[in-house]
Amino acid sequence: MIFLTLEHILTHISFSIFSIVITIYLMNLLVHEIVGLYDSSEKGMVATFLCITGLLVIRWIYSGHLPLSDLYESLMFLSWSLSIIHMVPYFRNHKKNNLNAITTPSAIFTQGFATSGLLTEMHKSTILVPALQSQWLMMHVSMMVLSYAALLCGSLLSVAILVITFRENIDIFVKHKNNNFKIGPFSFSKTQYGNAISNVLRNHSFISFRNYHRYQLIQQLDCWGCRVISIGFIFLTIGILSGAVWANEAWGSYWNWDPKETWAFITWTIFAIYLHTRTNENSRTNENLQGSNSAIVASMGFLIIWICYFGVNLLGIGLHSYGSFALPSN
Repeated sequence: MIFLTLEHILTHISFSIFSIVITIYLMNLLVHEIVGLYDSSEKGMVATFLCITGLLVIRWIYSGHLPLSDLYESLMFLSWSLSIIHMVPYFRNHKKNNLNAITTPSAIFTQGFATSGLLTEMHKSTILVPALQSQWLMMHVSMMVLSYAALLCGSLLSVAILVITFRENIDIFVKHKNNNFKIGPFSFSKTQYGNAISNVLRNHSFISFRNYHRYQLIQQLDCWGCRVISIGFIFLTIGILSGAVWANEAWGSYWNWDPKETWAFITWTIFAIYLHTRTNENSRTNENLQGSNSAIVASMGFLIIWICYFGVNLLGIGLHSYGSFALPSN
């Protein structure tokens, strides 16, 4: 009873801190950024990470197994993994990083869904089904969830690259069209013509300055996305290999083309294509094309991950049906 009470307290505290952190980020977006608020939000993320860590440890103690046996526990572990990804660059250089715009909302939405009424019956820890009573549970499931967290963050960074690039192309087109409209008429007087030319030059210098910062932002997002996806790809590979060994011990076969296994293989293939495309883009001399094709592949991977992790669970079929919404009957 004490453990359950502590778990509920830590869950509400972590979710409340998440909400406060999101509010601080929105305030920084709407008004001028305040350094003190940013530092407070980062400390709030650290406090949230500690709360979720305590929650998982408590659940581990009174359940007797790693809390990764159902959808609720895996979602909480996913939120914990997103918090880790958020804090690594902060503790490394103590500077603002672009990952916080991805990891913080992802973590709060994940935990919010886990603590919602849809998964209420899973909040209480149960005895593991026979298929999960293995030492491979910690290795396989933890690697898979960590890979999902890293790949989701990297995919969202790639989506941000596509959005920024798309808006940049639209702005260049609109500015070019407006400038042609302003300079085109020959009925201007000399003074009007000189003022028009100076305004165009001033606008172009402003556009170039802004495009330079956009270029820097795109390069930074692309760099972070590639690093995070590379780490997630390694975790995913380890998770699939360990799962194959576990499947051979439990079911007598390394691979059964179960829906979960099939979509895990599709996910692995998509991000293998991303890494291959990203490597080829680095060898190109045209910098304007760098990161575009790989960002499209990673954006497709974002949907594939959710199908693999969440969509298959909605069906509740296959050898991995214990992770569905319905509680196992045995």
